[in-house]
Amino acid sequence: MRDHDLPAPQRRGRGKSRFDDDEPHFLKRGRPQPTLADPDAEPDTEDRWSSWDLAVHGPEPHPPWLVTELAARDTELGVLKTGKEADVHLVRRAVPDTDRSCLLAAKRYRDAQHRLFHRDAGYLEGRRVRRSREMRAMAGRTAFGRQVIAGQWAAAEFAALSRLWEIGVASGRIAVPYPVQLRDTELMLEFVGDAEAGEAAPRLAQVRPTDGELRDLWEQMVDALVVLARAGYAHGDLSPYNLLVHAGRLVMIDLPQVVDVVANPQGGEFLARDVRVVAAWFTARGLPAAATDPAALTETLLREAGIR
Repeated sequence: MRDHDLPAPQRRGRGKSRFDDDEPHFLKRGRPQPTLADPDAEPDTEDRWSSWDLAVHGPEPHPPWLVTELAARDTELGVLKTGKEADVHLVRRAVPDTDRSCLLAAKRYRDAQHRLFHRDAGYLEGRRVRRSREMRAMAGRTAFGRQVIAGQWAAAEFAALSRLWEIGVASGRIAVPYPVQLRDTELMLEFVGDAEAGEAAPRLAQVRPTDGELRDLWEQMVDALVVLARAGYAHGDLSPYNLLVHAGRLVMIDLPQVVDVVANPQGGEFLARDVRVVAAWFTARGLPAAATDPAALTETLLREAGIR
């Protein structure tokens, strides 16, 4: 896809500016597609059977471009981004000997041996699991508890994207990638970008819009924030790096840390921070400060969320 790549592990020690917190890179581009003529043959090392039948599916009706046939195979094409909490891989799902194929972004959360979200306790407030053993493990950050948390990030992002996708289809006021499926800690999403070239749409931080385009993108940003607030959400980590611009449309990505602004005691603070960060970027690009007044917009969003 974001979407907005985080720094590769070897670059984490380098300094970064306010909006320079990730860097895109593609690996393995141009790899030739394997020939899979025998439908009963096992996929080779770069392929695997489609996991569609083993996963939780996204909202119905499924988009017509999505390949759901059980005979399909998933081919790894490379890495779209790497990050501290998850890596995103480019995958082609195709039915052998047919023209049925689609590109997907497979977001794979780190396992229990890797560090999860910094300040994750704040994001997890308001989320609960039913079993007390899991609650104790999460609180103690045991290996099992960290795995439970990883599953919560994936499930929270899948649930939020599913709801926002349905709202977006109905209202046209917010755009998110279609959440294809969820299996354990792997979330498969619509690939947003140039499918022919396998190139992800640029992040907002990468674009240099004209004055008119900048104002239009800001209006889309406000619409998206209003939709989020009415749904009871704050993005929780909104920045120009997890907003894509595709065919003139602002697409919101990366919602694992989505915050319930009512249930989470810090919900209002997360919402206000989201507004400050994106408003600062638009102002820095030339939009008048009066048009992006963070305090006024935050108050509006809190009222939309029903907490004012």
